[in-house]
Amino acid sequence: MGSTNFGPSVMQDASGPSDADASEPPQRSLLGRLFGALGPSDSDTSRGENPADARPAPVAASASLHGIANLRKLRVDDVAIPKVEIVAVPLDIGKDDLVEVFREHGFSRVPVYKGTLDHPQGLILLKDLALQYGFNGSAGRFSLRKMLRPMLYAPPSMPIGVLLQKMQKERVHMALVIDEYGGVDGLVTIEDLIETVIGEIEDEHDEVEGALWKEDGPASYVAKATAPLDEFEQAIGLTLRNGEEDSEIDTLGGLVFLRIGRIPARGEVVAHESGVEFEILDADPRRIKRLKVRLPGAAGRRAVPALPPPEKARPEAVPAK
Repeated sequence: MGSTNFGPSVMQDASGPSDADASEPPQRSLLGRLFGALGPSDSDTSRGENPADARPAPVAASASLHGIANLRKLRVDDVAIPKVEIVAVPLDIGKDDLVEVFREHGFSRVPVYKGTLDHPQGLILLKDLALQYGFNGSAGRFSLRKMLRPMLYAPPSMPIGVLLQKMQKERVHMALVIDEYGGVDGLVTIEDLIETVIGEIEDEHDEVEGALWKEDGPASYVAKATAPLDEFEQAIGLTLRNGEEDSEIDTLGGLVFLRIGRIPARGEVVAHESGVEFEILDADPRRIKRLKVRLPGAAGRRAVPALPPPEKARPEAVPAK
């Protein structure tokens, strides 16, 4: 979420070089070079002279695969963080509380809302706050409204390449994802978009995050609820999706939520039809945070009591003498 400058707008690159510059290639912006790499070699050749060769390019199985093709292939809702994870502040927040929010989360900008997050007012930048009220001492009565910067809004279906161009043109590095009713559905930053192309960008202040899941014994895993379901299925070698009702699920937490139709309580065990069991390790009233996954046959299972073994497996009672 930095203030990286990506040079001239890609919209200017699309107009092509002038006659005076025809002998020397123009300096193109980063986005111009990225989209240029997806030019005729990526689109026109796929529709080449032979109609039999005109096939759509296969879609990647996971959005975690990086590459410039993601600029056209992925949509905003593929990379946005959900509403529940957005860090935002109310318009009437005090200066000390605002400083504490920046200190706690380490962000360079956060959205500002009035009443609820569905009524956003703009962005507050840490740099603006520091310049006006920090480095030079107090600048009089604190007013958050006077420091607000405009916020971008994007529908979930917008291609991320289009939003990236819009961010570059408007010089705004954060956008709220708005649903069909005008409510806030998520948030995306320019860093999120660029990371789909070149991978994770770490800076000096980023904390090292643990893995999305880890083994916790034989056939047992501890996982975050946000772990991608398709990647976890590949890791354990089992299919957890079952039919069309599961086709829209992206995370382990979403799978558990769909199975029971509510947010489970901490310590609750949810059985899956495949024999896998999910024990809720951490949750709040709004979401699941962390869970334990026990595969079929895992030792120490705490599942719903199983059916009794067949009669022939039971030892015969010996009458007392």
